[in-house]
Amino acid sequence: MDRHYVFPGVIELNVQARRRLGVNIYLIDGGTEYALIDIGFLDELGDVLELVRKMNFSLSACRMIIATHADADHTQGLARAREVLKCPVAAHPKSIPALEEGDEVMTYARIDAQNIHIPMPRCKVDLAIDEGDVVEVGDRRLEVWSTPGHTAGQLSFRMGDLLFSGDNIFRDGCVGVIDAHHGSSIPDFIKSLERIRASDATYLLPSHGPIFRKDDDLLDATIARLRGYAHMADFGTCAVDWPLLDEWEEELARGTPRL
Repeated sequence: MDRHYVFPGVIELNVQARRRLGVNIYLIDGGTEYALIDIGFLDELGDVLELVRKMNFSLSACRMIIATHADADHTQGLARAREVLKCPVAAHPKSIPALEEGDEVMTYARIDAQNIHIPMPRCKVDLAIDEGDVVEVGDRRLEVWSTPGHTAGQLSFRMGDLLFSGDNIFRDGCVGVIDAHHGSSIPDFIKSLERIRASDATYLLPSHGPIFRKDDDLLDATIARLRGYAHMADFGTCAVDWPLLDEWEEELARGTPRL
């Protein structure tokens, strides 16, 4: 099978492209070795590894599997992949407890209200990576960015003019789910998007949906929307305040409720 590089050294594995919440898996080809960014669901791991093998990559040449964050759609197959590939798993320190404990709530493996419950195998994390680290994969170098907001342990990776942006931003301006039970932070999310906006990356390679050219207008609109979210009761304890309550208190103090 021919290798189709979307950019030099980057192959996008679209095994889960049509699956709801199917994750993009990126293979970083460093020449003598390769790495995988995310691995996806356990039931499709066999297809992923077979695709890697058919492209004439040796399974034993996998340098590591890197988790952008701990969510089940990104990592459910991680423990089994670590066994098969016999390679280390890397993740942000704040993702490690959820991965090693198989925490079903923090990884979104269990959402009782929506009758979602998938197994979340515990996975040993061999390497903690964080802001400022560099992951070397053969002749390729990935700069590690800590970009929290969707989760506290969300990572992005800079490689030349490419940014593997995780669940920070998608081509339609949507962002990764904001949920208090998940440890989301709207102020952190805004800072992460501002950092991406200020960067000179040319292309964003997200964890869901298509790769796209960085669009500053799109990012500006998304940042503005999240700034609104920070002051809306819609987002519960993820919001930093609710200005309506301050306005109401002032009305009560004046004795002039607005009707």
